Amino acid sequence: MFPMNSRVLQALPVSPLLFFSCLLLLPASFLQGAEPLQLQTRRELFIDDFLIEKLIGTAEQRLHQPTSEEIVLKHDAPWEGSGSGYHSIFKDGDIYRMYYKAWHLDVSEQGLKTDQHPLYCCYAESDDGIHWKKPNLGICEFNGSTDNNIILYPGQFPGLNADPGHPAIFKDENPNCPPESKYKAIIRSAKPHGLLAFHSADGIHFKPMQSEPIITQGAFDSQNLAFWDPVAEVYRAYWRIFTAGKTDQENWKPAGHRAIRTATSKDFLHWEPFVDLTYVDSPSEQLYTNQIKPYERAPHLLIGFPTRYVERGWSPAMESLPELTHRRWRSKVSDRYGMAITEGLVMASRDGTHFKRWNEAFLPPGREREGTWHYGQQYIGWHLVETKAPQEGMLPELSLYATESYWTNPGSELRRYSIRPDGFVSISANRVGGELLTPSLTFTGNELTLNVATSAAGSVQVELQDTNGNPLPGYSLEENDVLFGNSLDKSVSWNGNSDLTALVEQPVRIRFVLNDADLYSLQFREKQAD
Repeated sequence: MFPMNSRVLQALPVSPLLFFSCLLLLPASFLQGAEPLQLQTRRELFIDDFLIEKLIGTAEQRLHQPTSEEIVLKHDAPWEGSGSGYHSIFKDGDIYRMYYKAWHLDVSEQGLKTDQHPLYCCYAESDDGIHWKKPNLGICEFNGSTDNNIILYPGQFPGLNADPGHPAIFKDENPNCPPESKYKAIIRSAKPHGLLAFHSADGIHFKPMQSEPIITQGAFDSQNLAFWDPVAEVYRAYWRIFTAGKTDQENWKPAGHRAIRTATSKDFLHWEPFVDLTYVDSPSEQLYTNQIKPYERAPHLLIGFPTRYVERGWSPAMESLPELTHRRWRSKVSDRYGMAITEGLVMASRDGTHFKRWNEAFLPPGREREGTWHYGQQYIGWHLVETKAPQEGMLPELSLYATESYWTNPGSELRRYSIRPDGFVSISANRVGGELLTPSLTFTGNELTLNVATSAAGSVQVELQDTNGNPLPGYSLEENDVLFGNSLDKSVSWNGNSDLTALVEQPVRIRFVLNDADLYSLQFREKQAD
């Protein structure tokens, strides 16, 4: 709908009431004032408002939270410790790779000690994303031995003041990437202030790409990251800033809120323009990590899992949380260390700068137990990976990983969480029922499939309409074969026919009628020949 203000209304040749009454008679495509959305064969999620024109009845967007699973890694090696975190995780062929900072903080009644060992970057790998091992790599000597999984350490590169405790490592999917740079890393530099670029042929042995930082405008006191965007065909970087104050090489006077800045690059070395992220309807909040990356099942969507940091202040409720003695010890160093709480959020963008951020917690602290409800818990690893279902024949699942026992136990721990593929947000309706109407769109696939879950009594029905909202012959609600079940790719049919070849590239609208059901995503795909 186009915007209206009082000046426009005063200039209308008829009364505003009559004007808006006439608008209701116009076709929806006119009111949209835009060309049809071009879906082609992309998978589309309901994590934002892209496919929502109208929700009716009990239909609503519902945020879903991951399921807590097992502890998959304990940072209990002598070169690791309670401050280990900032995990980078991805699947690489038949193995899963993980990179993380290794650090230890001793918190006691006497205060805080961080000098047990320097910060390192370590490596772990897995065959299934659940059972992880720390290989002995022979790269760094620790206490007289190289039998450890350290890959980056202070002083490793003379002349560079690289901080291996702030790593973000990824496999470069750029088709033009040379073999020697197949794996890349962003690592913080103290002096000169900024982010350094590293590369590697095997994901284990890294070298600097140049001696000077590639980005210098920011605070960088977080996990700063970069990756190849296969849709935009550029590298994207996201890093920590503050909304006020000064955070450069000469000044460390942060103020305002912790926030996120981004830039793009064609070669990973030269970045512009610098843009601060904006949000659809979210307030300014303290955001620690950003954890943004293309979603593998729909790479045109950039999905992030920022950490929200909240200082709740001291109160009886704060004092009732786990490990009060340790919390008091932290506060002796800095009050916020004892009373701050962190949790994971989820957000999505289609342009890389403007995000739909869900204001409700995606990964809250959970049930109270040791190692939870404190500063540093629920820092979500970068990024999601698909793992096998726990039982044969079940749907595969997405795994994400988050820290707990941060600063408390001898070593922090990494817990796995599972969630349905595409299952961050659904269009959901209860037994009263509800409807979703999409904007006008076009597609190039010849079959519509849905990621959907219903109860035994629930259902999903689908109608294809013209741009005026009239049912298309052969694709009406009455002719639709009712869907029920729980599947990632339920095929939609009308009188037994799912072939949509006749409608390819023709503008249509989709009407979904939901009853005790969740609709997570849709895709117009090319139907496989029988």
